[in-house]
Amino acid sequence: MWGMAARTKTAKERPSYRCTECGWQTAKWLGRCPECQAWGTVEEYGAPAVRTTAAGRVSTAAVPIAQVDGRQATARTTGVDELDRVLGGGLVPGAVVLLAGEPGVGKSTLLLDVAAKAASDEHRTLYVTGEESASQVRLRADRIHALSDHLYLAAETDLSAVLGHLDAVKPSLLILDSVQTVASPEIDGAPGGMAQVREVAGALIRASKERGMSTLLVGHVTKDGAIAGPRLLEHLVDVVLHFEGDRHARLRLVRGVKNRYGTTDEVGCFELHDEGITGLADPSGLFLTRRDVAVPGTCLTVTLEGRRPLVAEVQALTVDSQIPSPRRTTSGLETSRVSMMLAVLEQRGRISALGKRDIYSATVGGVKLSEPAADLAIALALASAASDTPLPKNLVAIGEVGLAGEVRRVTGVQRRLAEAHRLGFTHALVPTDPGKVPAGMRVTEVADMGDALRVLPRGRRPSRKAEEGEG
Repeated sequence: MWGMAARTKTAKERPSYRCTECGWQTAKWLGRCPECQAWGTVEEYGAPAVRTTAAGRVSTAAVPIAQVDGRQATARTTGVDELDRVLGGGLVPGAVVLLAGEPGVGKSTLLLDVAAKAASDEHRTLYVTGEESASQVRLRADRIHALSDHLYLAAETDLSAVLGHLDAVKPSLLILDSVQTVASPEIDGAPGGMAQVREVAGALIRASKERGMSTLLVGHVTKDGAIAGPRLLEHLVDVVLHFEGDRHARLRLVRGVKNRYGTTDEVGCFELHDEGITGLADPSGLFLTRRDVAVPGTCLTVTLEGRRPLVAEVQALTVDSQIPSPRRTTSGLETSRVSMMLAVLEQRGRISALGKRDIYSATVGGVKLSEPAADLAIALALASAASDTPLPKNLVAIGEVGLAGEVRRVTGVQRRLAEAHRLGFTHALVPTDPGKVPAGMRVTEVADMGDALRVLPRGRRPSRKAEEGEG
């Protein structure tokens, strides 16, 4: 018995090792943590004693779900309609929202505008910045007209100070910019580390649930576009939003990745300008070029951003190549899909005028087209550029193109056609069996690329035979 007790005591006193960044534990020392891949963070500490949790007193009794008051989860508007669209109506009391995006995309500008519009006599807003000084935030607020007597501003990087501000201000909405800049003195590691981010987020989530306070957290992203910090952060929060956009373009998109209070297939559109950021209820105008005369190499399509149809313009340009390997340059389009459309046009459409020419393809307004429904518009824009012949005016093309040259059906054709008809387009090329079409709109069903290329004037249509005859 004594020997067994000695062995048990020795096992309890045996040292173990833990990573100071992510908390991963091991029985032996390692130079690099296998969990977070950090070097020199594994340190020795006493092995914790094994404990068991006994049943305790419950805080609130369990009740039938039909007796739970659902009014406590009623959303309150943020004052920004496009953000409310993505959130599912607004901010729910006690909800924690994580907004992530590239540097300079406009996260702080958007949230400062939200902070000012959401502040009122009954609902105070606290804006905590850990990346800028209070005077810098004030200058931005003056520029975008985001001043309110019920908007409180604090520049803090200490978690205990942030919690102290909550006790003093008692806000209905907390905005923290950003979660990676705040640290707790009780936790080892630098601000932004996995252990610190987890502790800060956990403390703020507990405070939000206890106070019924909505919280907006700004999150950094890695060079791959993923949210920086532990993946646990995305599981802890209620809503995860991604703020996207080319910093050289005006368009900004807010996408819902996770939403416990609504759907994740809504997209909010914003326009960033010198006076701040404004929501776009009808953003299709940014993606179109209004012309009186049709121009070769352009074709319109309707893309779906979530459940939202947007009319976008695809442009293509072909010129004689001066190098042995012709250039293939894209902007706003996937290079692989453009290459596929070139191959289909050459093999199935009998267009060989593209093989030895430099080809440039792009979208208008900074929109990115990645869904297959834009394939038909890309192919027609390339064919129009090759023949130097414009497509008919007020034409939109919708459909996925396969490697066999067939035009496949896509989702939401009726919604796409309704949006095109609302903007004044009168002719559409769609896959077979599109369903109910808008009254007054001429819809042409195409089964393959041969049918689609018939919209080009017959005399100017490029062909392999014509090129071979020229040779």
